[in-house]
Amino acid sequence: MDHFAIREGRMFAEDVPMAHIAEKVGTPVYVYSRATLERHARVFRDALSALPSIHIAFAIKANPNLAVLRVLAREGFGGDIVSIGEMKRALAAGMKAADIVFSGVGKTRGDLRDALDAGVGQFNIELEEEGVALAEIAKSMGKTATAVLRVNPDVDAGTHAKISTGKSENKFGVPIDQAPDMFGRLAALDGLAMRGLALHIGSQIFDLDPIERAYVKVGALAMQLRGAGFVIDRVDLGGGLGVPYERGKVPPSPAIYGEMVARVTKGWDVTLMFEPGRVIAGNAGVLLTRVIWVKPGIVRPYVIVDAAMNDLARPAMYDAWHDFEAVLPSGERVVANIAGPVCESGDTFAMNREIDAVKSGDLAVFRTAGAYGATMASTYNSRALVPEVMVDGDKFAIVAERVVPEKLIAAEQVPDFLKD
Repeated sequence: MDHFAIREGRMFAEDVPMAHIAEKVGTPVYVYSRATLERHARVFRDALSALPSIHIAFAIKANPNLAVLRVLAREGFGGDIVSIGEMKRALAAGMKAADIVFSGVGKTRGDLRDALDAGVGQFNIELEEEGVALAEIAKSMGKTATAVLRVNPDVDAGTHAKISTGKSENKFGVPIDQAPDMFGRLAALDGLAMRGLALHIGSQIFDLDPIERAYVKVGALAMQLRGAGFVIDRVDLGGGLGVPYERGKVPPSPAIYGEMVARVTKGWDVTLMFEPGRVIAGNAGVLLTRVIWVKPGIVRPYVIVDAAMNDLARPAMYDAWHDFEAVLPSGERVVANIAGPVCESGDTFAMNREIDAVKSGDLAVFRTAGAYGATMASTYNSRALVPEVMVDGDKFAIVAERVVPEKLIAAEQVPDFLKD
């Protein structure tokens, strides 16, 4: 459920007309619903209520906007980060350092030092050399780093190849058969407190069977390590639950997921950690755009909108689906292609799609754009960086300004040797 709906013939975000946002802020613009973020956070947390001990860290890469993070911090969420920049955002939004989990395969030694200095609560180690470096740095700072070892269970999540992370050929985690010996070597290091395991097999998952198989593997490894005398008091189960981008394609609910987790992890006697991202933020945001032209085509007309692949990259990168809906629907439907103004043939959002009929000047939205939308935006073609708005009931605020080309140009310099 979200809070973007047609009422009295026009689309609202909560109680704010979308047309009003377009008038005040311009287009394209991302629009987030605070009520939807809060609802999704609570539904996810409630789905895990049968578990004895949990920790939820929002995957900040999904949507790092400070206002979004502040909403989730107030809901008790920590942050799952993959960079120091994300750490700084999490802290600025009010998340506690102790509730931050540092994931990612490419942490530098400088990153590790900065995270230790900030008091980050957990490091997810991706390779043995990283663990050795973390131990040395922590010891030199008079600290002990709490860490878990991320394992690769060699389970195919059945999702898009570019967001699959749990197969043996993927870059993430250590092979599960190498984990016991590696864990033992890391646990012996001064400066490092090895406390458990982590995994994450992919994103936008619709089938819980692969996740369950991965959890069973990791649970067996956790019990093996505990039996060998190691402290295992936490297992990070990652994230990856899908969201319904396309009407009629419904993923498992958080409640169904929670039931599976409770069944599989019964008796583990650990704190279970979760890193949801898309399932929290996806349907909490839309990309509001305006139709520039409806261009006749040889087979189908092209609806040219002012949003482009630099504003919403997922369709160009993954052939991803986003529902396209008119803000003032007439009830008429057409089959058309939807494209943006960027000078790339790949700047298309949909081909041969049945959509609301629109004309030049009409407003429309791309649905389910609250995750991996603005965070992946760029200024390609020297376009302005898309702004972001948050709605709260009958009011809204700009939570990220439109970064216009003049500001981008001002950050560049012509060197002396090119000046007349």
